[in-house]
Amino acid sequence: MAAPATAAGAGQGQGEGKEYPGRLTLYVFLTCAVAATGGLIVGYDIGISGGVTSMDAFLQEFFPSVYRKEQAARGGGGQYCKFDSQLLTAFTSSLYLAALVASFFVASVARSLGRRWSMFGGGVSFLAGAALNAAARDVAMLIVGRILLGVGIGFAGLSIPIYLSEMAPHRLRGTLNIGLQLMITVGIFSANLVNYGAARIRGGWGWRLSLGLAAVPAGIITTGSLFLPDTPSSLISRGHHEQARRVLRRIRGTDDIEEEYGDLVAASEASGAVRRPWLDILRRRYRPQLAMAVLVPFFQQLTGINAIMFYAPVLFKTIGLGGDASLMSAVITGLVNIAATFVSIATVDRLGRRKLFFQGGCQMLLCQIVIGTLIGLEFGASWDGAIPKASAAAVVALICVYVAGFAWSWGPLGILVPSEIFPLEIRPAGQGVSVAVNMLGTFAVAQAFLPMLCRMRFGLFYFFGGWVLAMTLFVAAFLPETKGVPIEKMGVVWRTHWFWKRFVADEDGRAGHRDVEMDYRKADGIAVR
Repeated sequence: MAAPATAAGAGQGQGEGKEYPGRLTLYVFLTCAVAATGGLIVGYDIGISGGVTSMDAFLQEFFPSVYRKEQAARGGGGQYCKFDSQLLTAFTSSLYLAALVASFFVASVARSLGRRWSMFGGGVSFLAGAALNAAARDVAMLIVGRILLGVGIGFAGLSIPIYLSEMAPHRLRGTLNIGLQLMITVGIFSANLVNYGAARIRGGWGWRLSLGLAAVPAGIITTGSLFLPDTPSSLISRGHHEQARRVLRRIRGTDDIEEEYGDLVAASEASGAVRRPWLDILRRRYRPQLAMAVLVPFFQQLTGINAIMFYAPVLFKTIGLGGDASLMSAVITGLVNIAATFVSIATVDRLGRRKLFFQGGCQMLLCQIVIGTLIGLEFGASWDGAIPKASAAAVVALICVYVAGFAWSWGPLGILVPSEIFPLEIRPAGQGVSVAVNMLGTFAVAQAFLPMLCRMRFGLFYFFGGWVLAMTLFVAAFLPETKGVPIEKMGVVWRTHWFWKRFVADEDGRAGHRDVEMDYRKADGIAVR
């Protein structure tokens, strides 16, 4: 039964979309699972960075000035500023600047060579960076290694979400795509466990183990990508039509693929007419998708999650937990992150994207306000002593609730939505824009978080809370529902949206592909006007 007609002021297509024959096959599940393991390299790096920068042996060897400030703070100095060092934050954030630059080149590789070779290239680069970091003798060697890691993340961050969205059956696209976010959370959790164990190694070389073990997730995606098929969309766009048919039959589990295949060919033909995707993406008809490709990852970074996950051990040390206790607290938040991601996997294709965005945003906003207020009331702006254990436990608990809200909303959906909204002709370029904005935002947050913590104190949580409020209101007003809509037919959600429809009227003067749009509106319960 169709849902009630959407009010004119909202225009959100809550639909089930067009049906293609087929089912979830073991083959498509396994290919998506292997591709999603690329998220391990992203998550492992997020988790490992903050851990090694809280290890005394690492700080003594590469950042002695930070180590001295930390020791002074233990004697009763200010807690907020003890990790404030631009060189230290450059170690973390240089990776994301490299990923930003790489993202502008990956789109061309993904378009000309296919998605899986982009994943392979990312794995190789990450392997090289892990080896260099583990053997580092000075800060310059560390940062060069981080740059290689960043190139790997740039390749993986663009190609894997597209691969998952193009391979998955449209009714389960959200579930399978969120497998990437699940692997990111597993990577973070694994890194936290490694850091906890490495910090207890006598002799001061535990940080080398933490950095060097990044080669494990890199090896998994590098090897796995060699056994993956390319997506039907990518094969068709490169002229391999018979191979595309074979892959489509296998991933759908049926010989009745002609309708979906025909739509993929039509999308590919439209794609072939686009010779300058980086310029064409600026055209008015693509304005809604471009806006989402910029604003969704931009807002995702301003939830404050990367600040917390990068520096969780550092942050917990700052609020007075000891070294081992701070690392164990980061392990706990990592476990919460994994568990909450399963909530998103179970609900994203039933409840839709918008409801999860809204609920998660409200939960994160409340936590940011309460955390900032708790710290501000008890410790003020100077914070010259350690935090009582009960209050530290309360902060850790609130951070866990905050992480859970992110893990079933802005975490997975910030990756899923940009990967599914672009037409084939500009899909790699659109995903390139999304990855570039994501990496630029991550770089900025990583570079600015410790100085902002030093200067804004507990007000930093209010800062991120204000952004969470803004992004929640933005989603409520401007993001159409995309669940259940085939990726090659996604244009209908923009043509029926109350705001975006003004940008996507057909340039040849036709009335919006009325035949296709009528079918979708009937399925989606949208009143036809």
